[in-house]
Parts: sequence; structure tokens; C-alpha cells
Amino acid sequence: MAEHLRMGSWDLIKGFTESSDADIEPRIAMQVVNEAAICKNRIRKSNYFSHQGFELLNGLSFLASDEQVHQLLDKHTVEQARSLQHTLALIRANRGHYSGQTIAIDPHRIVSASKRIMPKKKKQPTEPSRKMLQTFFALDTLTGQPIGCGIGSPAANTSQETLELLNMVKTVNPKALILADKEHFTAQIVQNVDQNTDFEFLVPVISSERIKSIERSLSYQRQWAGYAIAETQFNFTDHLQKYRLICQREGETQKDYFYKSFLTISDKPATLLLGEKYLERWSIEEFFNFDGAMGFDRASTFNLNIRYGKMALALVAQAATYELRKKLPEPYNRWNSQHLADALLYKIDSDIRVKNDTIIVTCYDTPDNMNLKSNYQNLPDKLISEGINPKIPWLYDFKLDFKFK
Repeated sequence: MAEHLRMGSWDLIKGFTESSDADIEPRIAMQVVNEAAICKNRIRKSNYFSHQGFELLNGLSFLASDEQVHQLLDKHTVEQARSLQHTLALIRANRGHYSGQTIAIDPHRIVSASKRIMPKKKKQPTEPSRKMLQTFFALDTLTGQPIGCGIGSPAANTSQETLELLNMVKTVNPKALILADKEHFTAQIVQNVDQNTDFEFLVPVISSERIKSIERSLSYQRQWAGYAIAETQFNFTDHLQKYRLICQREGETQKDYFYKSFLTISDKPATLLLGEKYLERWSIEEFFNFDGAMGFDRASTFNLNIRYGKMALALVAQAATYELRKKLPEPYNRWNSQHLADALLYKIDSDIRVKNDTIIVTCYDTPDNMNLKSNYQNLPDKLISEGINPKIPWLYDFKLDFKFK
């Protein structure tokens, strides 16, 4: 809650729900945010012990039902969820969450429990085919923090959703090097990035017969044992614009040669792009492994209003958790979201009482080396010293403080 005050999450949520401090809708949305923070898909009466305080955390005297959450998210549009993401990304940029010059974009498939008729796909070659929700994420590779996400649909293919996502990235870092996935190797994406942005761009090419022919016809310069690089110009079929094609060859003998090629809009040396920069793209996989449980690994419905809304609110939770994690020493700051939720956010023995205008949470048996006392005890005074109003608007202007025993 303290980190939500610092980030201004309440104003973001009010903007998304088009509500005021006195309304119930943003409090229901705050429940969705806090469910994401503790890696729960839902906290409802049917699976929850009463009087544990979670409903109070959201400024409610009850737990919102599935129907209430559904109605709230369903009446807010995809564009409103994108606007929430966009504003959140600007806030995070101002708070230093994105400090790198390289952005990874990735199509991420999530297993869906939707009842609609959908083509089934394999997430891994060895897994059975299942219904999948196709999402797209952009992430700062240095900090590992997400900038935004989108969802593929029958009316929005990979190129369209990727360009929509890059428009958001543009406001955060307009001159970044974009590290793409093979699915982004399309003429529409490459030409749009080249003509309408200041991005640098690096994308692996799809190994077609034409590409294979080009790879085998080039003269390679050996870089080290078993590795060589060559460059040429490449244009998409029926397009005149030429782009830089970098081909790498692995293997020492011809029978062992293995080729992989990349198209780029960048003047950086090939060895830097392929040998160093592209390896940073794997930070986005680390994000899915690290924070996926916050709502980026499940999709119960394909209703786009609901999916965009839930994912946008989960990004709010992830941002606040990142601020919390920055205050924790090692090894606690390297716990993944599920571990952090289990050990810190809702499994510490505590009690709640009210004194005058302040809600006081007394936490028992918390390790001293977690630095919680130094960061959160006397919280109202700490917030005032930072120029932040300590009154919590969704808790009817009560303040919050912690004691540790």
C-alpha cells in the first residue's frame, strides 16, 4: 500500500474506472490489483476465510464477486486499458524503472480456459495442443521491467499488435534498440519501424529457401573457432527497400555448418549486435519466470475488455512490488513473485487496529535483516518527508503505519 501511494496508483485506477474517491468501482479494481500482487487468480467468499483483512485492504467491507469484477472490467474498453498502461509506463520511466537502451519485445502464449472455439497450439513442442491466448510484451532488458503488453486476436495480427506496443515504447525510449522475435520478421513491422520511428531494430529472420540460398552464397569472416559472420543487403519480396542482413555461421567444417541470420536497422557492429546485444533478449523470459504468477501465466476468458483490464491492473501490482523489492536486501530481493507473496505479503502473523486516524499493522517475527522496520515503521512521517500525502484515499483518508515485533 505504501508503494501504491508513492506511485500514485489510486489516480491511475480512478482514471481507468472513470470514478471518484467515494466510488466503489476503483476499490473493486484495487482488489484485482492486490490479488495479482499475492499471485492469486481470485479471492472470493467460497475459497476464503473471513475476517482476515484482505477486503479492508481495498477499502471494502466485503469481497467482490466474480460477477462484480466481470461487470467492472467488461464495461471498460481496450483503449482505456492501454491508456492505463501508457500512463503507468511514463510514471515508471520517471521513477527510473527503465534505465537501459535496449528493449525486448516478445510474443508470449498463455494457456486459456476460454470456452470459445479457438485453434489449439503447442506452447512447447513436447506439450499437447491447448487453447492459447497470444500476448505481446515489451521490457527494458537492463532492469527486467515491463513497459506494456498487448493481446493478439482475429482482428489484430502480430504486426498490428507489435506496432501498437512499439507506439507505447516510443514514449518511454524513442531511440532504443528493439530486440525482436522471429515472429516479428514481417515487411509491415520492419518498414514501419524504419520509416516512422527512430528505433534501431534487430530481428532473427525466418529460414526460408531464399534465406538459406543467401546464407550459403556469402563469404564469411572468421571471428573465433567455430564462428563466422557475413553481411549483405536484403529486401522483402515485392519491396524495393533494402536492409542490412547479418548471417552467422557456426561450425568448423562444411558438414557441420549451422546458419542463423538477422535483419537489422542499426549501424552497430555485427559482433556487438549478435554477440552481446541479442543475448539480452532472454531477460524477457526471466521476467515471465520471475513475475508470471502475478497474472501473466493464465487467462480464464478471451473477452478482450476483461483480459486487457486484468493485465493492465496486474502491471500496476508488478510495479508496486518492484518498488517494494528495491527496498529489500539480498536474497529477499531476488525472490520471485510467488515466493515473495508467500513469505512476506500475506503469510506473516499480524494484527490490525485503529488509533485515531491511523491504521496500525503489527507484524510479528519478521526477520530484522529484511529492513522492513527501517523502511515502513513510522510510515506517515516517512511519506511526508518525501512530499507524499500519507492519507490513503481508498481507505477514506486513514493513514497507515507498521510496527514490527
